[in-house]
Order: sequence, then structure tokens, then C-alpha cells
Amino acid sequence: MSCPIADVRIALPRFGPDHCDPVSENEARRWCRQLAWGHYENFSVLSSLVPPSLRDDFGAVYAFSRWADDLGDEIGDTQESLRLLAWWREELQACYAGSPRHPVMVALAPTVRRHELPRELFDRLISAFEFDQRKSRYDTWDESMAYCRDSADPVGRLVLMMLGESRDESLFRLSDCICSALQLTNHWQDIRRDLVERDRIYIPRDMIRIDDFERRLAETVRLGHSSDATFFDESRTMVRGLVERTWSLYEEGEPLLRAVRPQSQALIWLFAAGGMRTLRQIELWNCETVLHRPTLMKSTKLLLVAKAWWISVRAGRSDATAPLALGGAA
Repeated sequence: MSCPIADVRIALPRFGPDHCDPVSENEARRWCRQLAWGHYENFSVLSSLVPPSLRDDFGAVYAFSRWADDLGDEIGDTQESLRLLAWWREELQACYAGSPRHPVMVALAPTVRRHELPRELFDRLISAFEFDQRKSRYDTWDESMAYCRDSADPVGRLVLMMLGESRDESLFRLSDCICSALQLTNHWQDIRRDLVERDRIYIPRDMIRIDDFERRLAETVRLGHSSDATFFDESRTMVRGLVERTWSLYEEGEPLLRAVRPQSQALIWLFAAGGMRTLRQIELWNCETVLHRPTLMKSTKLLLVAKAWWISVRAGRSDATAPLALGGAA
């Protein structure tokens, strides 16, 4: 398949609701693998930490999420996005019924069977992207956490299932803490971009103690500097409070690393460590994310990957008895 799969808008005429070219399972798996390993946002070398026997499975789940996300955010029309997301749910239903059509679903079908992945988790991801089309402001912290429960937590549960970890609810709850923290970290990192590109503000109103916040934020973004003498100081204080609450979620989820099997630790550590380093970077930028988007330097990513490799090697040693923690990631 030569279709540029990374751009949903270009791929839809060949693989959309009105027409879908037939593909073999091998072609579909290769398609998803290229999409996943070629466009993973934070660690392009993540594939080397995924067991070879699971790379196609990880690629299929990633491709499902990526397409759902892009159907919501890259179409440019709310009603059309909702129509396409409804079609994506129909494609998921066909996948579980044993008659997948779209290449992503053709690739996902053997993954679902192999790991007995519940459809409900995929449905929740689609629901989150539909929710983004209908809601752009949040009133309470609990509302923000409810969004994370659909947009982020299912991914962590699917990863644990594919890694063969116990399907224990206590383990899932630890994973949920990490995944929600990762989603929130992304929100606080992207305050400016979410407003400019999506007209979304994920900061819950009950965490905002700033008069006329939305107007002053928009004016600050337009000007490229603080809209008035006090907005920067007030917004830094606000973001600092958001960051502190997010740290508590990482801390609550930290026991996950000691609860999973040694062979799963490196991959899970890398997911969490990338988010924690980004949150620390926000702090180092003095919580000024209303204008700036702190990102990890390439050297930092390489250091994290090196640490993950050390964890992977350590997992293969019979004398590896020292406790593993996330603290060093921050």
C-alpha cells in the first residue's frame, strides 16, 4: 500500500466510510507498524523495548488510537468528525464480529483475539474523541479526571493486557493514575496550542483563580507577551497548582513498577518517565506554559532510553532484587 497513511485526510478516500480497499492481514499489520514506529511522539526507538512478538500488536493498538484521534482533530469540521467517529465505532464492531474492513481493524483483529482485549476499552477511547467535539471547557477537576478515564486510562490497561500482566483491578488502578497523569501533563504543556489550534481549555474552572482568565489568556497568546502587568504571575501560580496535583497522581501510581513482572518494567518505566520529565520541564520553565511549550531535548530522551535499557538488562538478571522507582526519572 502506497497511500500516505499518516495523513487521515489523504487516506480516507481509499480507506473511509464510502470506500475501503481490501488488504491482507500482513499488509495491514505492516501498515500499522509503519504508522506506529514512524510517528510515535516521544520515543521513536520505543519499538526496541517492545518484545518482537508484540510489536505488531502494539502497532495495531497505536494505529487504532491515532486514527480515532485524527478523525476528531484533523478533519476541521465538528459534525463531520462526529460522523467519522461513529463510522469508526462501526468498523470496531465489524472487527469484533469477525469481519474487519479497514486496514487498522484488519490488523487489530488478531491482536484482539490473541490477548482477549475487551471492546469496551476501545469504545471508551472513541467516546473521548467524540467528547472533544462537544465540550471544550471543564468546570471541575473531577470533570477533567473523567475525561482522562476515557482518553488515557484505557491505553494503559490495553498495554498491561498485551504484556500478559494480571488483570487485577488494583493493578489497573495504578496504571490509571500514571495514564491520567500523562494526559494531564500533556494538557498543561499545551495550554497555548490547545487554545490556538482547537479552541480548547482543559484547565478546570475550579482551579482558576484569575479574573477574566479566558479573555486575558487569548490576548496574551495574540500579543506573544503578558496582556497586563499581573497575568503572567497569576497564570504561573495557577499552572504550579495544576502541576502539583499531577505529581500526586504519578506518586500514587508509582507502585505499578514494582507490581508488574520484571520483563514489563522497562517499557512501563519509559512511558511514565517521559511524562515526569516533561512535568519537571514545565517547572523549570517557571510554569509559563500559557505562551511556551516545554519539550524534552534529544539528549534527555536518549538518557531516558538508556535508563530503560538498563532496567531491561537488569530484569534479565537473577540477582536483580533492588526496588525499582520512578523517582530518578524526575
